[in-house]
Amino acid sequence: MLPVRQENADNKELLFPVNTIYCVGQNYAAHAREMGADPKRCSPVFFHKPTDSLLPACDGRGAPRRVNLSYPPQTNELHHEIELVAALKDGGRNIPRAEAKGCIFGYGVGLDMTRRDLQAGARKEGMPWDMAKGFDDAAPCSALNPVSRCGHPDRGAIRLVVNGEPRQKADLSDLIWSPSEVIVFLSRLVTLCPGDLIFTGTPGGVGPVRRGDELEGHIDGVGEITAVIV
Repeated sequence: MLPVRQENADNKELLFPVNTIYCVGQNYAAHAREMGADPKRCSPVFFHKPTDSLLPACDGRGAPRRVNLSYPPQTNELHHEIELVAALKDGGRNIPRAEAKGCIFGYGVGLDMTRRDLQAGARKEGMPWDMAKGFDDAAPCSALNPVSRCGHPDRGAIRLVVNGEPRQKADLSDLIWSPSEVIVFLSRLVTLCPGDLIFTGTPGGVGPVRRGDELEGHIDGVGEITAVIV
């Protein structure tokens, strides 16, 4: 479950039941290049995170709260990736572009935490890298900001600082594929469902974090997220 951002403290808790977590790889040109990939691909790359890797970084009424993020085992290179998250209220297969925006309930600020050394090793051997992306606390996410409040953000700053030091900074307009375009692509591969979350990709500037580091992320008009590595 993910809490939904409320207008004021008097509102009752509103929870969004999460179904499947989809992620888009290399959806900003700068990040694609820093990973050694071609940002001019004709279609996005998708992968999953386990639903139980979700770590809500908010209280029950959607107010931001700092959360502890456990440093995972079997890695010496845990990386941060800040992302715009789209939450679906509707789904289907082969969704037309004109209907894609209407599937979105709201947006959040997420962190796609990655065991980069495991990912690099798996890629080198031509093996799947599920365990590089799927582990405990691998998907911290803010409360969801409903479309009725924030609209469909297509521009605005997305940034992450670690211990006060800027690490990632871009604009949502830099996305190669917009959330609605991602929905169109993804619905050609699977049946999307209400409750699905889509992590839409990270800007350039990803890098390692250590125990004790504090991560602070922000997306204009959407929200913020704070996590401490423990």
